[in-house]
Amino acid sequence: MGERDSTVTPLFPLGTVLMPGGPIMLRIFEPRYVDMIGRCMRESTGFVVTLIKNGGEVGPAAFHDMGTVATIADWHQYDDGLLGITAIGQHRVRLSEPRREDDGLNVAAVEALPEEPRMALPEEFAYLSRLLEQLIEQLGTQYAMIEVDYEDAGCVGARLAEILPLSNAKKQTCLELDHPVARLEIVSAAVREMTRQEEDS
Repeated sequence: MGERDSTVTPLFPLGTVLMPGGPIMLRIFEPRYVDMIGRCMRESTGFVVTLIKNGGEVGPAAFHDMGTVATIADWHQYDDGLLGITAIGQHRVRLSEPRREDDGLNVAAVEALPEEPRMALPEEFAYLSRLLEQLIEQLGTQYAMIEVDYEDAGCVGARLAEILPLSNAKKQTCLELDHPVARLEIVSAAVREMTRQEEDS
């Protein structure tokens, strides 16, 4: 196989959303992704996780044009010989000129998006910080490598957006929002709705 174009970034379309600063655990079995992960590990580069619009994780798929660069933090081999990796979301990117290469790997040019402003968690959302702390404790090893700032609005909103059972459409909206308070408002509404449903059941 020849050298790939260094001006494009490999994509990993998935049925989930990766938020910056969050973890994702993947079981790698398709040859196109085994090759991609091997190259990323050799060259210390990342790949972009982007949410599938339609299609499946195996085979062709249409995907959103905003995703998150992921870098590999750990890997292991399963008993069946398949590769498992833990990757960490780094920053949001916008994709352009996507194409599917001969081996089926999707690639695209990427533009890094500005980081959202860091801001203290507003008092009205303090209860979300307490909720997040409880959830992180329950999740254990999945978040062992993640630094969680329970006083930062962006961090609290992003972690809850990925942990809570929101629809993928809402998770993608949370990814695309440029202000942490707007994300907290979506998460807060979801928590209130879940609480109401529990009380009614």
